[in-house]
Amino acid sequence: MEDKRREVRHIVRNVKSLPTIPGIMAKLNSIAEDEKATVNEIARLISSDQILSAKVLKLVNSPFYGFSRRVSTISNALILLGVNVVKSLILSSSIFELMEKNVVGLWEHSMGAGVAANVIARRLNLPEPEEISTAALIHDIGKVIIKIELKEEFGNLISLIKEKDMSMREAERELLDTDHAEIGDWLAKSWLLPEKLIEPIAFHHDVEKSLTQPTKTSAVHLADILVKASGFGFSGDDFVPKIHPAAWAKLGLTEELLEGIVGEVEEKLVEVKNFSIEVQSTDDTQA
Repeated sequence: MEDKRREVRHIVRNVKSLPTIPGIMAKLNSIAEDEKATVNEIARLISSDQILSAKVLKLVNSPFYGFSRRVSTISNALILLGVNVVKSLILSSSIFELMEKNVVGLWEHSMGAGVAANVIARRLNLPEPEEISTAALIHDIGKVIIKIELKEEFGNLISLIKEKDMSMREAERELLDTDHAEIGDWLAKSWLLPEKLIEPIAFHHDVEKSLTQPTKTSAVHLADILVKASGFGFSGDDFVPKIHPAAWAKLGLTEELLEGIVGEVEEKLVEVKNFSIEVQSTDDTQA
């Protein structure tokens, strides 16, 4: 089985179906590391790619971040979200496009998780709520790789889930000797995403293994579970895991706090559904 895991890792390293990382990223990484670089300089660089800018602004103005006013420029997006989040959105925009077209259920689950994470972060006064929302938004990127790059294995996974009534992650472990969280970790590292985004992707099922970002990982873990429990979108199976005790403790959850979070998340998911319908109809019009 170790051979299968190595094979999957090789496929992730040489993934061809995903649109290539925008060429602008090398320049962006370079300028972002320059302490003298201004927000306007970084914004000018990103804005030079009009299609990419439009994709990023569409995500920034989605329900994930819950801004009361429309963000109309990359400069404003950088000020509100920070360079790391905007970089992550640039890198992930190609994944989101694929999800919109090929795995709508997972796209909706991911959007729902992003919104739920934002509610959790705000209600619990967690630092860097935008980073938490973004991590939740891309926590299942490993599943996209499996669906797009491992078509035969994906079909076998679906059959195994139905036959043995197991979770997708259990089926992945049985067939691939790895799972979507680890595959997402490999992809995020190859993209050079910051650790504060990598750990929640890698450990959203194993909160206790998150050593440097336990709060963010716990928030993403909770967001994932709440959206699954709500029945919004479809992440591959109907299994709803329990909230991990480590996440419960790290977030300082109580039954009362959780009840308030769940109520607000349910309300916000209506907005997400409307956004998803809008995106789908726009894509159909442009097709």
